[in-house]
Amino acid sequence: MATQTPKKTPAKKAAAPKAAAPVAAEAAKTAEPTRNALQSRRLVVGSVVSNKMQKTIVVKIDRRVRHELYGKYVTKSRRFKAHDEKNEAKVGDRVVLVESRPLSREKRFVLQKIIRRAGQAPEANV
Repeated sequence: MATQTPKKTPAKKAAAPKAAAPVAAEAAKTAEPTRNALQSRRLVVGSVVSNKMQKTIVVKIDRRVRHELYGKYVTKSRRFKAHDEKNEAKVGDRVVLVESRPLSREKRFVLQKIIRRAGQAPEANV
């Protein structure tokens, strides 16, 4: 039984960078619109349903969807946990949340502003 020795492969030379690649990369950068990180973040509007945690609020987002078969409009909702640094939002407030980096296991939004306080009448557009 003969033992086989592994064949040695010749070392590959490093490929010279192409001159067109950096130029194409620069053209791609200038072609796309310039947007900073805050402009591309998602904004959601909802009402506060809980503020019992420290620096955290729970916001309910409602949306109306038409049922495929029956045509009736159904309200679907989601609940998001959001960071409220100053503990200023109260239950019933209408708030705007902005998407952020993960702050905890469930918190992915930060309170941006309070649109309407609980108990206040909405402004009429006349």
